[in-house]
Amino acid sequence: MTEVNRPPRVGGWTRFVTARPRLSLLVALVITALAVVAGSGVADRLGSGGWEDPHADSTYATKALEREFPASQPNLLLLVDAGSASVDDPAVAAEAKRIAARLAEEKGVTGVGSYWQADPSSAAALRAEDGHEALIAARITGEEKEMGETLDRIAPEFRGTHGPVEVGVGGPVAVRHEMQTTIQEDLLRAEMIALPVTLVLLVMVFGSAVAALLPLGIGIVAILGTNAVLRGLTEFTDVSVFAMNLTTALGLGLAIDYALFIVRRFREELATGAEPLAAVGTTLRTAGRTVLFSALTVAVSLAAMLLFPQYFLRSFAYAGIAVVLLAAAAALILLPAALVLLGHRVNSLDLRRLFRRGRPKDSALASDAAQGRAWTRMADVVMRRAPFFALGTTAVLVLLGLPFLGVKFGTADDRQLPSSAESHVVQQHIRDGFPGSPGGGLEVLAEGRATQAQYADYKERIAALPDVVRVDGPLVRGDSAYFTVQPKGEAVDAPAQHLVDELRATQAPFDTKVTGAAAVLVDSKDAIAERLPLAAAFIAVVTLLLVFLLTGSVLIPIQAVVLNALSLTAMFGAVVWVFQDGHLSGLLGFTSPGSIETTLPVLMFCVAFGLSMDYGVFLLSRIKEEYDTTGDHDQAVRHGLQRTGGLITAAAVILAVVMVAIGTSRVTNTKMLGLGIALAVLMDAMIVRSLLVPAVMRLTGRATWWAPGPLRRFHQRFGVSEGESAAAPETQPAPERDKVSAHG
Repeated sequence: MTEVNRPPRVGGWTRFVTARPRLSLLVALVITALAVVAGSGVADRLGSGGWEDPHADSTYATKALEREFPASQPNLLLLVDAGSASVDDPAVAAEAKRIAARLAEEKGVTGVGSYWQADPSSAAALRAEDGHEALIAARITGEEKEMGETLDRIAPEFRGTHGPVEVGVGGPVAVRHEMQTTIQEDLLRAEMIALPVTLVLLVMVFGSAVAALLPLGIGIVAILGTNAVLRGLTEFTDVSVFAMNLTTALGLGLAIDYALFIVRRFREELATGAEPLAAVGTTLRTAGRTVLFSALTVAVSLAAMLLFPQYFLRSFAYAGIAVVLLAAAAALILLPAALVLLGHRVNSLDLRRLFRRGRPKDSALASDAAQGRAWTRMADVVMRRAPFFALGTTAVLVLLGLPFLGVKFGTADDRQLPSSAESHVVQQHIRDGFPGSPGGGLEVLAEGRATQAQYADYKERIAALPDVVRVDGPLVRGDSAYFTVQPKGEAVDAPAQHLVDELRATQAPFDTKVTGAAAVLVDSKDAIAERLPLAAAFIAVVTLLLVFLLTGSVLIPIQAVVLNALSLTAMFGAVVWVFQDGHLSGLLGFTSPGSIETTLPVLMFCVAFGLSMDYGVFLLSRIKEEYDTTGDHDQAVRHGLQRTGGLITAAAVILAVVMVAIGTSRVTNTKMLGLGIALAVLMDAMIVRSLLVPAVMRLTGRATWWAPGPLRRFHQRFGVSEGESAAAPETQPAPERDKVSAHG
């Protein structure tokens, strides 16, 4: 009897995870319950900032000003609307002063000032140009959680009608707090949308309701486990609330991918007559290896964000790595135990029979076979016209990415929130109706002993800069002082950013550091630009190594990296065209700020590149398995597409559904993240994997598998493959080779 017909061995990892399957599942249930307890309240401990470089001059200056001059950094703005009256009306002024006095008495509030109490030189900036609105500014002190609690306590007392005036609550602390609350509400709604829709799609893919529930269960375990990990991390470092969206999306998406791949292979093995335990053993040695490799490639891509200093990006690395590893662990430990217990019952409750009246029971298998033949025919068409498909798809992807050449980077502000949000309404009133940008100017911190004459001389020099509207100050305390500089135009547009560089280049007889929204943006851009090459090199080098270990080829890893990067062009082009330029803003329900938050492209690249590699590994592993068996390059490509085309497409559609559910968020950055990655995943599965990869591999031919002698020997020793150890094609009987091909 040939090796192909010999019952597969059951040992090693298979024996470990299936020895006591009921006990394994019981322990998993207990651990999951503990994770629910450990992760409870995690959302309340997450921050809504993290876009700034903690080591930058602007961050140092911000903290110094908060400490020495709290009134210089107001984070709470009360918009006082006098209606048809003037803000200088005696009744309006008296009520506004009473409100300011009450605010100053609140615990956790300092630095209260207002238009009615300001000196004439700065009062104009706190009064609307139409004279009907003015501002009360203050600072809420403490850490982010304390500030949120203080705001929750005092906001109801101050918003609303007070005699002749109407008061609205805004400012950075209100924007951040409202953003955090909105994200938590939107995430719950996204989960309510994604879970049932995902279950329906899984039932459509598997037919069996039992098989469909397995991936969903693995995803829930991964999400709950990651929440517990994030809760633990909040004890040691800052974690962004935005990371919870990634936890849900990747937890469901990747767990479903991995479980889909393993359950499909298990069912294939059962269809060949294998016993459940033997089928699990073969599945783990084949699809299990691919899942492990895929998880490593995704984790590597996400780990690159740890190289950046902004905790916004680092948070996504924490959440992403945790959820990827937990999803893979659940798929490789819990799922095999469940499959051993279920056995052939994994095909139970075949709901597709409701739509197959009068057709035989095995028509589901016939449908799968027909789908495989359709993918084979498509592979034949693509490979016969390989130059056309390679050049055509590349041109289309490049064309879709062209809008990204016009990208403008900015900071996240109130326009991330829906137009009806109170803090957005207040900030929009300030933007539209007040001179300059109250609260959006630049502050210059001066440290070192100086005379009044030196301060005056420095003030004259910065007032003479072409992008300066007005300079206020200095306010002196000991050996420190600060100036407020009002730039022309918006707080973070190009003139404001240029002014930051000019201020830093202006000579002074004391140390100066510049902060403010534009300075934070400049420093954030510099930090990303400095570390971006290192992050890209890290992703490229480790990905090249992992794909080489999988394939043993020098060319395939290069193809994988280049084609994966190319698959992301549509996402980046759409992000600029839609979210920066504002196309479809009415349909999608957001306000375009005219720029893209600086860290978002980095985040989206790392996540989407990792997911693309996920699908790439699934396809390449089956191609490599067939090539090792037959030695026929073209047949291997056809077989790989036949066996994984439908699977990858189904996984991509399910992940896209999850990401679109996340994209229903009312916060623009979250909407951009969800919809952008959904587009990237679909483009990768339906265009790159289905058309571009087979076309390019047909053009490169057998040279695809070339490697120099030393690397070939290295791969023979350390490489891995999804396939079983097979005889060489020329020594294996043809019927047996066909049998291997039939069940992958």
